[in-house]
Amino acid sequence: MLELQGYGTSSDSEGNSDSESTLHLKPLESPIKSKVVALCAAPDVVPLGANDSRPLVDPKSKEIMYNLKYEHLFAPELGPENPNQTQQQKAQRNMLSGYVEAAHFDAFQFENQRRTFASYGFALDPSFDAEAVEGSKMIGSELAVQETGGKTVFETTGKRPLDKRKRNKNDKPEDIEGFLGPWGSFVDEKKVMKPNEEEAAELEEILAKRQKRGKQVDDRPLEEKTVLHIKDPYDYQGRSFMHPPQDVGVNLKSDAPPDRCFLPKNLIHTWEGHTKGISAMRWLPKTAHLLLSCSMDCRVKIWEVYKERRCVRTYYGHRQAVRDIAFNNSGTNFLSAAYDRYVKLWDTETGECISRFTSRKTPYCCKFHPDEDKQHLFVAGTSDKKIICWDTRSGEIVQEYDRHLGSVNTITFVDENRRFVTTSDDKSLRVWEWDIPVDMKYIADPTMHSMPAVTLSPNYKWLACQSMDNKIVVFSALNRFKMNRKKTFSGHMVAGYACSLDFSPDMSYVVSGDADGKVYVWDWKTTKLFKKWKAHDGVCISTLWHPHEPSKVVSAGWDGKLKFWD
Repeated sequence: MLELQGYGTSSDSEGNSDSESTLHLKPLESPIKSKVVALCAAPDVVPLGANDSRPLVDPKSKEIMYNLKYEHLFAPELGPENPNQTQQQKAQRNMLSGYVEAAHFDAFQFENQRRTFASYGFALDPSFDAEAVEGSKMIGSELAVQETGGKTVFETTGKRPLDKRKRNKNDKPEDIEGFLGPWGSFVDEKKVMKPNEEEAAELEEILAKRQKRGKQVDDRPLEEKTVLHIKDPYDYQGRSFMHPPQDVGVNLKSDAPPDRCFLPKNLIHTWEGHTKGISAMRWLPKTAHLLLSCSMDCRVKIWEVYKERRCVRTYYGHRQAVRDIAFNNSGTNFLSAAYDRYVKLWDTETGECISRFTSRKTPYCCKFHPDEDKQHLFVAGTSDKKIICWDTRSGEIVQEYDRHLGSVNTITFVDENRRFVTTSDDKSLRVWEWDIPVDMKYIADPTMHSMPAVTLSPNYKWLACQSMDNKIVVFSALNRFKMNRKKTFSGHMVAGYACSLDFSPDMSYVVSGDADGKVYVWDWKTTKLFKKWKAHDGVCISTLWHPHEPSKVVSAGWDGKLKFWD
């Protein structure tokens, strides 16, 4: 090895000629100094782009410490190029629509020009370079520039015409009654502007035209009156028609519903008396031996359900169609809400109008609070998206619930009357805590439609809502108020009509009217349509199942008739 290390030294240089000859290894006679040789296995390679003298710059860098030429600044980025990108996509950008650099300007100058433009109507042109060109260029009103001399709001300007007006001054604090301070009026100010003769004639002409064009609406409440249609309002014991009959074969005072209900088959009576379509009807609470109905003929009537089935009393007191009616718990009083914007409280027995309430908006529904200790309070849903709570004792509004985005159609008390549910034209259902004007739950879905009629089930667990997509949808009335997707009743046509619905007392059937004047009966458990029959010539707007009779149903239509089915 030592011999090999010494190979190629000066001793071998002499024998270069015979370097190709055979190498002879000689024995070591004397020690030879060793020499270390560094071997490089990699060949010399010239890197690509070595001739490119352009410095590399990170395109994201904010500051460059040396001057760059134009071609260096706008050189393409190194690396492979995406062949699928368009010219617009290849362009540099830091936002969706392009490249934006932060602009630095004086906040005072910006606000100065903005206020000048808002006050006088002119400002400096921001695109005009004042240093490069002599003078300044304005944008906006040239007349205002000439009047103010091009001065901004922060510079002194001459007084405007209104500033030159003199004020009445009295700054003496000892003059208590006559002290004006800075609130003195102008010297030439006119407090009352009376039109001259020509202007007065023009105004009279305009008013005369307006009165001819539109009907003159009389907002004063109509004088209330009542008509008793029966000769014997009191029996031999002095009991009025409000007392339930005891000889009809049914215990009308019982709280328990019938054991089992059956489908009605025959028409047993028709009540006629309304001259226009009926809008709502209600049983007398607890006994249901009387039936109250309201109509578009502006009248409210109460009818006998048993014996002779006569019209007992008619209540006159509204100028326009009556929309809704509601009894209190005992049935002694009831409310009527009409399109003349009044809600009126009536005595059922005497027909006296106790009080009237108005919020200058049309009430669409009304309901007493069901608790016995809150019978003096009632709520009304109005056309201006509010639910208003009135106190019948004082006649004043005590609470307003204003969160809906459309007219409020129904109000239903749930959860032991601690809450109530409202539906509206805004296609939503809102749940409110009593006396708290912020909705605790808001239910709205893109698939939901407006629900202008809602009924609470007899067991207080479910809310059945008449939906405007020709379905009856069901919500749970406890806790979550979730829609029950499995319970949907369909087959009838109700789009555009607020056809109210009802449950049978034993909760085995659901009954509803429809736009063709038919009555539909479904099975509650299976949602199967059991029966339908033609009941009215026009729309069948309301159906009610008798709370004590197993198979008696009353229906009301826009033909002005109420029909009793058994």
